[in-house]
Amino acid sequence: MSPREPSPPAYSLGRLHRNLVLYVLVLLLALGGLLQAEEAGLSRRWLGPLFLFASVMMYAAVGIWCRTTDPHEYYVAGRRIPAMYNGMATAADWMSAASFISLAGALYLQGFSGMPGAPGGMAYLMGWTGGFCLIALLVVPYLRSLELHTVPDYFQLRYGGRWPRRIAAMSAVLCSFVYVVAQIYGIGLIASRLTGVQFEIGILLGLGGVLLCSFLGGMRAITWTQVAQYVILLLAFLIPVSWLAYKQLGNPLAPLVYGQQLSKITALEKELSASPGEQSVQAAYRRRAAEYRAKLADVEAALIAERTEARDRVRLLKATGANALEVAEAQRDLQNLPANASAAREQWAKLIVDSEQRARPLGGLPPHGQAFAGDPQGTPTERAQFDTSRRNFLALTLCLMLGTVGLPHLVTRFYTASSVAQARSSVAWALFFIGILYVSAPALAVMVKFEVMSGLTGIRYESLPAWIVQWGRVDPSLISVRDINGDGIVQFGEIQLGADIVMLATPEIGGLPYVVSGLVAAGGLAAALSTADALLLTLSSALVRDLYAQDVSDRATPEQRVVLSKFALLAMAVLAAVVAMFKPSDILSLVTASFSLAASALVPAMVAGIFWSGATPLGAVAGMLTGLGTTVFYMVGHSSWFLAWSGRAAGLDWWGILPVAGGVFGVAAGLAALVVASWLERALGQTGTVRDVG
Repeated sequence: MSPREPSPPAYSLGRLHRNLVLYVLVLLLALGGLLQAEEAGLSRRWLGPLFLFASVMMYAAVGIWCRTTDPHEYYVAGRRIPAMYNGMATAADWMSAASFISLAGALYLQGFSGMPGAPGGMAYLMGWTGGFCLIALLVVPYLRSLELHTVPDYFQLRYGGRWPRRIAAMSAVLCSFVYVVAQIYGIGLIASRLTGVQFEIGILLGLGGVLLCSFLGGMRAITWTQVAQYVILLLAFLIPVSWLAYKQLGNPLAPLVYGQQLSKITALEKELSASPGEQSVQAAYRRRAAEYRAKLADVEAALIAERTEARDRVRLLKATGANALEVAEAQRDLQNLPANASAAREQWAKLIVDSEQRARPLGGLPPHGQAFAGDPQGTPTERAQFDTSRRNFLALTLCLMLGTVGLPHLVTRFYTASSVAQARSSVAWALFFIGILYVSAPALAVMVKFEVMSGLTGIRYESLPAWIVQWGRVDPSLISVRDINGDGIVQFGEIQLGADIVMLATPEIGGLPYVVSGLVAAGGLAAALSTADALLLTLSSALVRDLYAQDVSDRATPEQRVVLSKFALLAMAVLAAVVAMFKPSDILSLVTASFSLAASALVPAMVAGIFWSGATPLGAVAGMLTGLGTTVFYMVGHSSWFLAWSGRAAGLDWWGILPVAGGVFGVAAGLAALVVASWLERALGQTGTVRDVG
């Protein structure tokens, strides 16, 4: 156990409460002023950049005010954060871009319990919430009592030697880097929408806010920045969902009344499934799938013909004065054409799958209230779909629960509490603050779907709102509304929304003032920034404190380590921004993958070290390597380059489990390896000193 550090003066709760109330009042007054300014004619061109600049500068001011080079303050905020405020900071840390931006979108697209290829939005709510219960029971009290600074510190203390710490540090780097790429992707998405600049420039604009928050003050600055960010994201989430509930049902308490809309959606789904217009859209997608199959017969000739046709269509639309939406779609089609025959073959194969999916009723979306895909009483195929869907739901829920226990940036959050009791209270407060938003997410998904079904569906294409074109310019994968059947009327099957757009576009879908759209974007920015700050601190600490200072230069003073950590944080932020510019995947998939990696690499050895005195250093090393290796192998086994290299027609398929839930195999394999290796080491009499911290 590390020697007890001197305790800085405790914060005055009365002063903190007064500052919080004053901060909320100033925010509300500012929002009211902006609403009046918008009504008076202030242009949207100014409102978006104003929200981005004001929020980032506010966070930067907190970061600069809390700057420090004291290692105790930089790594664990002096261990003096009161439980309530630690809970708020944890909630902001937790409500990442995935929870704020993508969770409602996952519920919109997948319903409560999913469809083939998607495990269901409710799995995220259950898994993440259940994970907090596990972390309170299994990890927080024990690790906080040791007065450590990082998660790898625990592995060195419990197991001794260098390899447990090294592997834990490298695992922390891997899962945190995947996670932070998703956050920076979200930052770029929001910044580009608010300012109108390109996605890549938006990433760089938002990245400045991340660095100003975390570079100078470490965990102390991050903590108080996250408290400020939580208030913004709470307002940004609750205002639009309450507005929609009041607009549709006359009651702003959305979680209590949205069930009425769910029954209406069920009726609308049946009506749309029987609609001739929807059925013509399904037929058009089936024809499109057949056309792509025909193109695969002669890829070179088909690519040349398609490029010529796309150019001619753009010229024709411009010459005939077509509307902006049609021209933008045609230009996007031209830009998105494959660069060569190999890329065309891969892209068209994916488009066949996508077209076949969208050729199903409701554009391929499952009925919103459906329990699982398939039918337990149906045909053999439907029964198999039901079993696979239920299996993936349970696997993902387990991965998210265990990943919560193992995520280094979240575990470190509770090191900042002043005592074990305060750490437990911090978990309770975090659950409360997270629960406020999590009970509203299903309501938001239901009411947005009702708004789309009843408001967008059935209108003519020339009446489409301008925000659809504007979001399509940010990223074509976010939203697509195309007249597939050529009748000039928007059908539900012709509306394609990405999971990352549903929350951000909610104010515009519901007809709210643009100020609320800016607030929602600022809330998403706050969610992404708060998590990115903590992740970058975890990355830099693992690289400098747990690897460099231990294995390369153990003579560095604590102050020198802090300085090196700051530069490592800067380097990792730039590297993550570069990766995010390539848009490797959607936000939710990246975040889910990081949970699987954390669960398989760290949790078996962490929990066994606490509750089983027989766990040995060799067992920990074997468990971490086996768990992480199994999960990475299963995830990589689904990648396109792996399939091309191996010559396989399809990815690995173990009991139908999706790759993002591959951690379920890693946890099982890692636990088995840990037990066997520990037993062998003890049996051979080679066990080193084992410290039982349980």
